[in-house]
Amino acid sequence: MLAPCPSRTPDDLKPRWMGHFCGLCLELRDDAGQFARLTTNYDALALSVLVEAQQGDAADSRNAGPCALRGMRRQTVAYGSGPRLAATASLVLASAKIRDHVEDGDGFAAKPGARGIAGLTADRLRAKAVAIGDSIDLDTAPLFAHIEGQRGVEAAAVHGTPLTSVTAPTEAATAELFAHAALIGGRPENTEAFRTAGAAFGRLAHLLDAADDFEDDAARGAWNPLAATGSGIEDARALAKAALADMKRALDSAVIVDASMVGLLLDRYARHAFSKTFGSSCSTHGAPVAERRGYRERRDYRRDHRRERRSRYEDDYRYHRPEPRGFLAGLCAFTVLCCTCQMCCREEYEGPWSRRRREGCCRDCDCCDCCPCDGDCCGCGCD
Repeated sequence: MLAPCPSRTPDDLKPRWMGHFCGLCLELRDDAGQFARLTTNYDALALSVLVEAQQGDAADSRNAGPCALRGMRRQTVAYGSGPRLAATASLVLASAKIRDHVEDGDGFAAKPGARGIAGLTADRLRAKAVAIGDSIDLDTAPLFAHIEGQRGVEAAAVHGTPLTSVTAPTEAATAELFAHAALIGGRPENTEAFRTAGAAFGRLAHLLDAADDFEDDAARGAWNPLAATGSGIEDARALAKAALADMKRALDSAVIVDASMVGLLLDRYARHAFSKTFGSSCSTHGAPVAERRGYRERRDYRRDHRRERRSRYEDDYRYHRPEPRGFLAGLCAFTVLCCTCQMCCREEYEGPWSRRRREGCCRDCDCCDCCPCDGDCCGCGCD
Protein backbone atom coordinates (compact mmCIF):
# COMPACT_ATOMS: atom_id res chain seq x y z
CA MET A 1 0.00 0.00 0.00
CA LEU A 2 2.81 2.42 0.86
CA ALA A 3 4.95 1.79 -2.23
CA PRO A 4 7.14 4.82 -2.98
CA CYS A 5 6.12 7.30 -5.65
CA PRO A 6 8.93 9.67 -6.74
CA SER A 7 6.61 12.45 -7.87
CA ARG A 8 4.91 12.52 -4.46
CA THR A 9 8.12 12.44 -2.42
CA PRO A 10 9.89 15.76 -1.67
CA ASP A 11 13.60 15.63 -2.46
CA ASP A 12 14.59 16.24 1.15
CA LEU A 13 12.57 13.22 2.32
CA LYS A 14 13.84 10.71 -0.24
CA PRO A 15 17.07 9.97 1.71
CA ARG A 16 15.08 9.60 4.92
CA TRP A 17 12.66 7.15 3.28
CA MET A 18 15.62 5.17 1.95
CA GLY A 19 17.15 5.25 5.43
CA HIS A 20 14.09 3.51 6.88
CA PHE A 21 13.88 1.06 3.99
CA CYS A 22 17.55 0.11 4.28
CA GLY A 23 17.34 0.05 8.07
CA LEU A 24 14.55 -2.54 7.87
CA CYS A 25 16.40 -4.62 5.26
CA LEU A 26 19.62 -4.63 7.31
CA GLU A 27 17.74 -5.43 10.51
CA LEU A 28 16.23 -8.48 8.83
CA ARG A 29 19.67 -9.53 7.65
CA ASP A 30 21.30 -9.10 11.04
CA ASP A 31 18.57 -10.73 13.15
CA ALA A 32 17.01 -13.26 10.77
CA GLY A 33 19.58 -14.03 8.07
CA GLN A 34 20.09 -13.06 4.43
CA PHE A 35 17.01 -14.94 3.22
CA ALA A 36 14.77 -12.86 5.50
CA ARG A 37 15.65 -9.73 3.51
CA LEU A 38 13.22 -10.99 0.86
CA THR A 39 10.38 -10.29 3.32
CA THR A 40 11.14 -6.54 3.40
CA ASN A 41 7.73 -4.88 3.39
CA TYR A 42 6.97 -1.27 2.40
CA ASP A 43 3.98 -1.04 4.72
CA ALA A 44 6.05 -2.10 7.74
CA LEU A 45 8.14 1.05 7.30
CA ALA A 46 5.27 3.00 8.87
CA LEU A 47 6.19 1.45 12.22
CA SER A 48 9.82 2.51 11.99
CA VAL A 49 8.71 6.00 10.93
CA LEU A 50 6.28 6.31 13.85
CA VAL A 51 8.99 5.43 16.37
CA GLU A 52 11.38 7.97 14.86
CA ALA A 53 8.67 10.65 14.68
CA GLN A 54 8.22 10.55 18.46
CA GLN A 55 11.95 10.78 19.17
CA GLY A 56 13.02 13.39 16.64
CA ASP A 57 16.78 13.99 16.58
CA ALA A 58 17.21 11.50 19.43
CA ALA A 59 16.23 8.59 17.17
CA ASP A 60 18.95 6.01 16.62
CA SER A 61 20.71 5.85 13.26
CA ARG A 62 23.96 4.53 11.82
CA ASN A 63 25.99 4.73 8.63
CA ALA A 64 25.62 1.75 6.29
CA GLY A 65 28.16 0.71 3.66
CA PRO A 66 27.67 0.65 -0.12
CA CYS A 67 24.80 -1.47 -1.48
CA ALA A 68 23.90 -2.46 -5.04
CA LEU A 69 20.27 -1.42 -4.53
CA ARG A 70 21.49 2.10 -3.69
CA GLY A 71 23.88 2.29 -6.64
CA MET A 72 26.80 1.40 -4.32
CA ARG A 73 26.26 4.54 -2.26
CA ARG A 74 26.54 4.79 1.51
CA GLN A 75 23.43 5.67 3.49
CA THR A 76 22.45 6.83 6.96
CA VAL A 77 19.88 4.26 8.07
CA ALA A 78 17.39 3.91 10.91
CA TYR A 79 18.62 1.70 13.71
CA GLY A 80 17.30 0.21 16.93
CA SER A 81 13.81 -0.55 18.17
CA GLY A 82 11.94 1.05 15.23
CA PRO A 83 13.46 -1.16 12.52
CA ARG A 84 13.15 -4.16 14.86
CA LEU A 85 9.42 -3.54 15.19
CA ALA A 86 9.14 -3.18 11.40
CA ALA A 87 11.17 -6.37 10.93
CA THR A 88 8.86 -8.25 13.30
CA ALA A 89 5.84 -7.10 11.30
CA SER A 90 7.46 -8.10 7.99
CA LEU A 91 8.30 -11.58 9.26
CA VAL A 92 4.85 -12.09 10.80
CA LEU A 93 3.16 -11.16 7.53
CA ALA A 94 5.51 -13.28 5.41
CA SER A 95 5.10 -16.30 7.67
CA ALA A 96 1.31 -16.00 7.62
CA LYS A 97 1.22 -15.58 3.84
CA ILE A 98 3.35 -18.66 3.23
CA ARG A 99 1.35 -20.67 5.78
CA ASP A 100 -1.86 -19.76 3.93
CA HIS A 101 -0.40 -21.09 0.68
CA VAL A 102 0.65 -24.30 2.45
CA GLU A 103 -2.78 -24.90 3.98
CA ASP A 104 -4.64 -24.02 0.78
CA GLY A 105 -2.22 -25.94 -1.44
CA ASP A 106 -2.07 -23.08 -3.93
CA GLY A 107 0.47 -20.60 -5.22
CA PHE A 108 4.08 -21.78 -5.16
CA ALA A 109 3.17 -24.31 -2.42
CA ALA A 110 1.16 -26.24 -5.03
CA LYS A 111 4.33 -27.18 -6.90
CA PRO A 112 5.67 -30.73 -6.41
CA GLY A 113 8.07 -30.86 -3.50
CA ALA A 114 7.52 -27.21 -2.57
CA ARG A 115 4.88 -27.64 0.12
CA GLY A 116 7.24 -29.10 2.73
CA ILE A 117 9.90 -26.47 2.04
CA ALA A 118 7.30 -23.71 2.27
CA GLY A 119 6.04 -25.05 5.61
CA LEU A 120 9.55 -25.12 7.06
CA THR A 121 10.15 -21.60 5.75
CA ALA A 122 6.96 -20.32 7.40
CA ASP A 123 7.95 -21.90 10.72
CA ARG A 124 11.45 -20.42 10.53
CA LEU A 125 10.16 -16.92 9.77
CA ARG A 126 7.70 -17.21 12.64
CA ALA A 127 10.46 -18.21 15.06
CA LYS A 128 12.56 -15.25 13.95
CA ALA A 129 9.59 -12.89 14.39
CA VAL A 130 9.08 -14.16 17.93
CA ALA A 131 12.77 -13.70 18.76
CA ILE A 132 12.94 -10.13 17.43
CA GLY A 133 9.63 -9.28 19.09
CA ASP A 134 10.96 -10.52 22.43
CA SER A 135 13.96 -8.20 22.07
CA ILE A 136 11.61 -5.17 22.06
CA ASP A 137 9.10 -6.61 24.60
CA LEU A 138 6.47 -7.27 21.96
CA ASP A 139 4.28 -10.31 22.53
CA THR A 140 3.76 -11.75 19.05
CA ALA A 141 1.30 -14.46 20.18
CA PRO A 142 -1.75 -12.13 19.88
CA LEU A 143 -0.58 -11.07 16.41
CA PHE A 144 -0.45 -14.64 15.16
CA ALA A 145 -3.76 -15.38 16.88
CA HIS A 146 -5.47 -12.51 15.06
CA ILE A 147 -3.99 -13.54 11.72
CA GLU A 148 -4.85 -17.21 12.17
CA GLY A 149 -8.38 -16.23 13.18
CA GLN A 150 -8.86 -14.61 9.79
CA ARG A 151 -9.52 -17.98 8.18
CA GLY A 152 -12.44 -18.69 10.49
CA VAL A 153 -13.89 -15.22 9.93
CA GLU A 154 -13.72 -15.69 6.18
CA ALA A 155 -15.32 -19.12 6.39
CA ALA A 156 -18.25 -17.65 8.33
CA ALA A 157 -18.78 -14.71 5.96
CA VAL A 158 -22.01 -14.79 3.94
CA HIS A 159 -24.03 -12.28 1.94
CA GLY A 160 -25.00 -9.55 4.33
CA THR A 161 -22.00 -9.95 6.64
CA PRO A 162 -20.54 -6.48 7.32
CA LEU A 163 -17.22 -5.87 5.63
CA THR A 164 -15.90 -4.59 8.95
CA SER A 165 -16.37 -8.07 10.43
CA VAL A 166 -14.05 -9.51 7.78
CA THR A 167 -11.42 -6.80 8.25
CA ALA A 168 -11.53 -7.02 12.07
CA PRO A 169 -8.60 -9.48 12.54
CA THR A 170 -6.34 -7.37 10.32
CA GLU A 171 -7.37 -4.24 12.18
CA ALA A 172 -6.63 -5.84 15.56
CA ALA A 173 -3.15 -7.01 14.49
CA THR A 174 -2.11 -3.67 13.03
CA ALA A 175 -3.57 -1.83 16.02
CA GLU A 176 -1.29 -3.85 18.35
CA LEU A 177 1.77 -3.07 16.24
CA PHE A 178 1.01 0.66 16.06
CA ALA A 179 0.31 0.81 19.81
CA HIS A 180 3.68 -0.80 20.53
CA ALA A 181 5.35 1.86 18.38
CA ALA A 182 4.14 4.40 20.95
CA LEU A 183 5.68 2.43 23.81
CA ILE A 184 9.11 1.86 22.29
CA GLY A 185 9.10 5.45 21.00
CA GLY A 186 8.97 6.63 24.61
CA ARG A 187 5.48 8.18 24.34
CA PRO A 188 3.01 5.92 26.17
CA GLU A 189 0.44 8.73 26.02
CA ASN A 190 0.23 8.06 22.26
CA THR A 191 -0.81 4.44 22.72
CA GLU A 192 -4.55 4.86 22.17
CA ALA A 193 -4.14 7.32 19.31
CA PHE A 194 -1.72 4.96 17.57
CA ARG A 195 -3.99 2.00 18.28
CA THR A 196 -6.85 3.80 16.53
CA ALA A 197 -4.59 4.77 13.63
CA GLY A 198 -3.35 1.19 13.36
CA ALA A 199 -6.86 -0.22 13.18
CA ALA A 200 -7.72 2.27 10.42
CA PHE A 201 -4.50 1.38 8.60
CA GLY A 202 -5.34 -2.34 8.75
CA ARG A 203 -8.86 -1.75 7.46
CA LEU A 204 -7.59 0.42 4.62
CA ALA A 205 -4.94 -2.11 3.58
CA HIS A 206 -7.45 -4.99 3.66
CA LEU A 207 -10.03 -3.10 1.59
CA LEU A 208 -7.49 -1.93 -0.99
CA ASP A 209 -6.23 -5.49 -1.39
CA ALA A 210 -9.78 -6.83 -1.77
CA ALA A 211 -10.71 -4.20 -4.36
CA ASP A 212 -7.47 -4.67 -6.32
CA ASP A 213 -8.00 -8.44 -6.49
CA PHE A 214 -11.76 -8.37 -7.06
CA GLU A 215 -11.77 -9.07 -10.81
CA ASP A 216 -8.86 -11.53 -10.72
CA ASP A 217 -10.43 -13.45 -7.84
CA ALA A 218 -13.72 -13.64 -9.72
CA ALA A 219 -11.97 -14.98 -12.81
CA ARG A 220 -10.11 -17.62 -10.78
CA GLY A 221 -13.07 -18.48 -8.56
CA ALA A 222 -11.05 -17.43 -5.51
CA TRP A 223 -12.52 -16.10 -2.28
CA ASN A 224 -12.85 -12.33 -2.04
CA PRO A 225 -14.45 -10.43 0.86
CA LEU A 226 -16.41 -8.10 -1.42
CA ALA A 227 -18.00 -11.00 -3.28
CA ALA A 228 -18.50 -13.16 -0.19
CA THR A 229 -20.33 -10.44 1.74
CA GLY A 230 -22.24 -9.13 -1.27
CA SER A 231 -20.63 -5.72 -0.88
CA GLY A 232 -19.64 -3.66 -3.87
CA ILE A 233 -16.63 -1.62 -4.79
CA GLU A 234 -18.46 1.53 -3.73
CA ASP A 235 -19.08 0.09 -0.25
CA ALA A 236 -15.38 -0.69 0.05
CA ARG A 237 -14.52 2.78 -1.23
CA ALA A 238 -16.67 4.47 1.40
CA LEU A 239 -15.15 2.41 4.20
CA ALA A 240 -11.62 2.99 2.90
CA LYS A 241 -12.23 6.73 2.66
CA ALA A 242 -13.49 6.77 6.24
CA ALA A 243 -10.42 4.78 7.34
CA LEU A 244 -8.17 7.40 5.74
CA ALA A 245 -9.94 10.13 7.70
CA ASP A 246 -9.85 8.14 10.96
CA MET A 247 -6.14 7.46 10.61
CA LYS A 248 -5.31 11.10 9.93
CA ARG A 249 -7.47 12.29 12.82
CA ALA A 250 -5.87 9.85 15.25
CA LEU A 251 -2.32 10.74 14.20
CA ASP A 252 -3.08 14.46 14.42
CA SER A 253 -4.11 13.93 18.06
CA ALA A 254 -0.81 12.21 18.97
CA VAL A 255 2.28 13.91 20.39
CA ILE A 256 4.79 13.80 17.53
CA VAL A 257 8.09 15.67 17.41
CA ASP A 258 8.70 15.42 13.65
CA ALA A 259 5.64 14.61 11.54
CA SER A 260 7.22 15.00 8.09
CA MET A 261 7.77 11.29 7.39
CA VAL A 262 4.49 10.33 9.06
CA GLY A 263 2.69 12.71 6.73
CA LEU A 264 4.53 11.30 3.72
CA LEU A 265 3.73 7.64 4.37
CA LEU A 266 0.44 7.65 6.26
CA ASP A 267 -1.19 10.58 4.50
CA ARG A 268 0.32 11.23 1.08
CA TYR A 269 1.27 7.65 0.18
CA ALA A 270 -1.94 6.28 1.70
CA ARG A 271 -4.07 8.69 -0.36
CA HIS A 272 -2.02 7.74 -3.40
CA ALA A 273 -2.85 4.07 -2.82
CA PHE A 274 -6.53 4.93 -2.38
CA SER A 275 -6.56 6.89 -5.65
CA LYS A 276 -4.86 4.09 -7.60
CA THR A 277 -7.50 1.60 -6.44
CA PHE A 278 -10.71 3.60 -6.25
CA GLY A 279 -9.99 6.71 -8.30
CA SER A 280 -9.25 10.22 -7.11
CA SER A 281 -10.27 11.16 -3.59
CA CYS A 282 -9.94 14.83 -4.51
CA SER A 283 -12.46 17.25 -5.90
CA THR A 284 -11.83 19.69 -8.74
CA HIS A 285 -14.59 21.94 -7.41
CA GLY A 286 -13.55 25.56 -7.67
CA ALA A 287 -11.14 25.10 -10.58
CA PRO A 288 -11.86 26.91 -13.85
CA VAL A 289 -14.10 24.94 -16.22
CA ALA A 290 -11.42 24.72 -18.92
CA GLU A 291 -8.88 23.47 -16.38
CA ARG A 292 -11.28 20.80 -15.09
CA ARG A 293 -12.08 19.73 -18.66
CA GLY A 294 -8.37 19.51 -19.53
CA TYR A 295 -7.68 17.47 -16.42
CA ARG A 296 -10.52 15.02 -17.28
CA GLU A 297 -9.28 14.69 -20.86
CA ARG A 298 -5.76 13.89 -19.67
CA ARG A 299 -7.11 11.42 -17.13
CA ASP A 300 -9.30 9.69 -19.72
CA TYR A 301 -6.43 9.52 -22.20
CA ARG A 302 -4.14 7.88 -19.62
CA ARG A 303 -6.86 5.45 -18.61
CA ASP A 304 -7.60 4.47 -22.23
CA HIS A 305 -3.88 4.10 -22.96
CA ARG A 306 -3.43 1.77 -19.98
CA ARG A 307 -6.46 -0.28 -21.03
CA GLU A 308 -5.16 -0.57 -24.60
CA ARG A 309 -1.71 -1.61 -23.37
CA ARG A 310 -3.24 -4.14 -20.96
CA SER A 311 -5.52 -5.50 -23.72
CA ARG A 312 -2.57 -5.99 -26.09
CA TYR A 313 -0.63 -7.80 -23.41
CA GLU A 314 -3.56 -10.03 -22.39
CA ASP A 315 -4.27 -10.98 -26.01
CA ASP A 316 -0.66 -11.98 -26.45
CA TYR A 317 -0.62 -13.73 -23.08
CA ARG A 318 -3.75 -15.71 -23.94
CA TYR A 319 -2.07 -17.34 -26.95
CA HIS A 320 1.48 -17.49 -25.61
CA ARG A 321 0.84 -18.20 -21.94
CA PRO A 322 4.12 -19.15 -20.21
CA GLU A 323 4.21 -21.95 -17.70
CA PRO A 324 4.48 -20.75 -14.07
CA ARG A 325 7.85 -21.27 -12.43
CA GLY A 326 8.48 -23.69 -9.60
CA PHE A 327 9.27 -22.53 -6.08
CA LEU A 328 13.07 -22.46 -6.36
CA ALA A 329 13.14 -21.08 -9.90
CA GLY A 330 10.65 -18.38 -8.89
CA LEU A 331 12.76 -17.55 -5.84
CA CYS A 332 15.80 -17.05 -8.06
CA ALA A 333 13.77 -14.86 -10.44
CA PHE A 334 12.44 -12.84 -7.47
CA THR A 335 15.99 -12.25 -6.23
CA VAL A 336 17.12 -11.05 -9.66
CA LEU A 337 14.12 -8.71 -10.00
CA CYS A 338 14.80 -7.22 -6.57
CA CYS A 339 18.55 -6.83 -7.01
CA THR A 340 18.16 -5.16 -10.40
CA CYS A 341 15.35 -2.87 -9.16
CA GLN A 342 13.01 -4.07 -11.91
CA MET A 343 10.11 -4.45 -9.46
CA CYS A 344 10.40 -0.75 -8.68
CA CYS A 345 11.66 0.96 -11.81
CA ARG A 346 10.63 -1.13 -14.80
CA GLU A 347 7.36 -0.23 -16.49
CA GLU A 348 6.37 -3.89 -16.86
CA TYR A 349 8.04 -7.08 -15.70
CA GLU A 350 7.20 -10.77 -15.49
CA GLY A 351 6.00 -12.07 -12.11
CA PRO A 352 8.66 -14.34 -10.58
CA TRP A 353 6.32 -17.29 -9.90
CA SER A 354 3.12 -16.70 -11.89
CA ARG A 355 4.93 -15.09 -14.87
CA ARG A 356 1.97 -12.75 -15.24
CA ARG A 357 2.40 -9.12 -16.20
CA ARG A 358 3.25 -6.78 -13.32
CA GLU A 359 3.85 -3.03 -13.25
CA GLY A 360 6.79 -1.43 -11.44
CA CYS A 361 5.58 0.38 -8.36
CA CYS A 362 7.46 3.61 -9.15
CA ARG A 363 6.53 3.84 -12.81
CA ASP A 364 2.76 4.24 -12.91
CA CYS A 365 2.36 7.55 -11.14
CA ASP A 366 -0.33 9.05 -13.38
CA CYS A 367 -2.69 9.00 -10.45
CA CYS A 368 -0.45 11.50 -8.67
CA ASP A 369 -2.20 14.15 -10.77
CA CYS A 370 -5.40 13.60 -8.86
CA CYS A 371 -6.32 17.27 -8.98
CA PRO A 372 -5.10 20.55 -10.49
CA CYS A 373 -2.80 21.23 -7.49
CA ASP A 374 -0.43 18.32 -8.33
CA GLY A 375 -2.15 15.96 -5.93
CA ASP A 376 -1.18 17.81 -2.78
CA CYS A 377 -4.83 18.64 -2.14
CA CYS A 378 -4.04 22.00 -0.62
CA GLY A 379 -7.35 23.78 -0.29
CA CYS A 380 -8.76 22.43 -3.54
CA GLY A 381 -11.95 21.10 -1.98
CA CYS A 382 -10.89 17.59 -1.01
CA ASP A 383 -13.65 15.42 0.31
